[in-house]
Amino acid sequence: MKYDFEDRFLPRFPEDDIVLEGAFAHNAPAAALKIALIGCFRPRQCGIATYTADIYDHLAAERPDIGVDVYAMRADPSHGGDPAITAYIDAGERPSYRDAAAAINGSGADAVWLQHEFGVFGGAAGEMILDLIDRIAAPLIVTLHTVLAEPSDAQRRVMDRIIARASRLVVMSDFGRRTLIEVYGARPDAVVLIEHGTPVRDFVAHSPLRERLGIGDRPVLSTFGLLGQGKGLETAIRALPAIAAEHPDILYRIVGATHPNLIAAEGETYRESLKALADDLGVGANIAWENSFLDTEDLLDQIEICDIYLAPYPNLAQVTSGTLAYAVALGRAVVSTPFIHARELLADDVGILVPQGDSDAIAAAVLALLASPDDRHALQARAFDRGRRSAWPHIARQSAAMIGEAVAGPERAARAMRAAPSLDGVWAMCDDVGILQHGCGIVPDRDHGYCVDDNARALMLFNSLEKGPATDVQLLRFASFIQHAWNDDAKGFRNFMGYDRRWLEELGSDDSNGRAIWALGHCAAHARSNELGDWARGWFDRAARDFTKVESPRAIAFAMLGADELLARFPGDDGARSLVGRGGAFLHSLSNRADRTGWDWFEPTLAYDNARLSEALIRAGGRFGREDWTGRGVWTLEWLCDRQTAVDGHFRPVGSEGFGLAGETLPFDQQPLEAWATIAACGAAFRTTGAATWRDYASAAYRWFLGENDRGVPLASVATGRCCDGLTPQGVNLNVGAESTLAFHLAYHAMDTLFWPRSAREDVEIAHADLPS
Repeated sequence: MKYDFEDRFLPRFPEDDIVLEGAFAHNAPAAALKIALIGCFRPRQCGIATYTADIYDHLAAERPDIGVDVYAMRADPSHGGDPAITAYIDAGERPSYRDAAAAINGSGADAVWLQHEFGVFGGAAGEMILDLIDRIAAPLIVTLHTVLAEPSDAQRRVMDRIIARASRLVVMSDFGRRTLIEVYGARPDAVVLIEHGTPVRDFVAHSPLRERLGIGDRPVLSTFGLLGQGKGLETAIRALPAIAAEHPDILYRIVGATHPNLIAAEGETYRESLKALADDLGVGANIAWENSFLDTEDLLDQIEICDIYLAPYPNLAQVTSGTLAYAVALGRAVVSTPFIHARELLADDVGILVPQGDSDAIAAAVLALLASPDDRHALQARAFDRGRRSAWPHIARQSAAMIGEAVAGPERAARAMRAAPSLDGVWAMCDDVGILQHGCGIVPDRDHGYCVDDNARALMLFNSLEKGPATDVQLLRFASFIQHAWNDDAKGFRNFMGYDRRWLEELGSDDSNGRAIWALGHCAAHARSNELGDWARGWFDRAARDFTKVESPRAIAFAMLGADELLARFPGDDGARSLVGRGGAFLHSLSNRADRTGWDWFEPTLAYDNARLSEALIRAGGRFGREDWTGRGVWTLEWLCDRQTAVDGHFRPVGSEGFGLAGETLPFDQQPLEAWATIAACGAAFRTTGAATWRDYASAAYRWFLGENDRGVPLASVATGRCCDGLTPQGVNLNVGAESTLAFHLAYHAMDTLFWPRSAREDVEIAHADLPS
């Protein structure tokens, strides 16, 4: 496309027409989606405030169906603001961040969009913003206006928390995207590149403001933005003598107020030093100072005056410059140092890059452009063409699409992440015997009766709940079921019982017996009455005595977990201690015998409840002070978690179709039991190592229930407390059984106990998402 640079040119966008007449209209239809937008906002004088206001205005123009509540950062409580502002956040007041989080949760916002810059928020490296993001229930989107390749320790801690919490991370440069992934370990699918928005204007070759300002046809250089040492203006001023020697009428317009922080620290000392430098060099008359903060339209008018825009910035790590983006969009010839944003934006001969701090190079580039109007016009044409790609209507539409992706589908899991599931789904499976095994859809299936496995899990769940008459009664029913399952002749527990209350076998599997012992040990440790605790401890001792000949690794691991729970409350229990010690030695030996390249596991195959083996060995190592046991348990768990993590970071448990396949796993059918086991094992590893990666693995496993999985659909509902039986290649298995529902609830309690600090569990909004139909 060619441009006539003597006429005004209105660009056309092929996707649709862009109507920019008049002010932005806010009398749009009722919002179908609502976001909370957090950042500095007008009338505050800073680049973040301008950017946030531009996002607000252009999103309203392009997508009036998206409602926006503005939560404006405020450095001084006495400062007023724009009527668009919903609420203020006082930058240095920690309670203000928590109040804002509560307001956002209460507003029903579908997403929260934070504009992040380290200097905006209170605390070391702006850490006070974490008080807000830890408390919000909606998916978090963060635009990172600075991405540091070499952050300080404090900056790294803040960034790690933001990355762990955010559903989407927005950057404005490819450098920012690569740095987030390679340096900070952000998930590639979470990082979105959306350029800094730029205005939609015709190209202006000769601004009418020239005549009004008495500039006429003088060649004009310009630099715009808040003044500070980071602008590199000294370097540009030192280039002026060489330029003025050939063009005595050259005019360098420095447009912008001194940065408010600099004013507070030293007044106008910096500006006066620049003026003194210019006078010493004999070019004071060649500089015009526009000492004011301009709104966007006035700023654009000022940019259109110049022939050549100078960006002599000394900080080559700068990833964003709004004024540079504006200059390119308005078709100005640009001479810039090669800071990150300039390298990307000015690639393909869109502008001229000169070395950092090199005044001679700036002078040479400017003189070459002034000497060849044709070359300068060609450079302007390329800049104007490049600017069309970042026009605000495009950026607003990209942003709206990104918001939709963050809110829709599996990302809605973030909303329900910390909300306690309703117990309705569990109660629906219970009767006066215990808990039924299976369901046909959401209806309990009496044909398949009951089992010890599920009643053992239910006993653990109800011992984790708040005390209440109904839960206490049902708790005793689960305990009674396990007690009744004991077959004294076989010295073990039966497992399956028909709906007619007749046992269907004389002895259950080793695994079901191990699970019963686990539940008894857990009950002994967590029972809300001494009587029930004593009952559980007595039955634990009785069952564990006859468990010494079992060789099933999972059965041993289950029993070890119960014994370790019991020891937490009764550390002198010799039977429990012996069980943990024997089991730890057995599992450690088993893992060391697994000499299979690339298969660092206890067995040559994977099956169900895999992570329980690692968890039991980690906890045994901790109980006995055996670092070799703990280390091996952590190693095997890391290997398992790596195998159960998809390329994009979501949890992909070992599928039941692959159970027993040597050295191989298959993706389907995926079972809720695996997610719960992984979460609990990661909790043991987290307590041992303190490494945040275990929280990440556990969170991914929990989000699997809520929709972050291979089919992008939820298996569980926080509102109903139900959980479907698994994920198949076709989608969700819609049957709701006790194992799946209990796994979901126990997974929640594991997350709540092991990973979520109490302060971050306040003000959590329950998401009312039904099960898939």
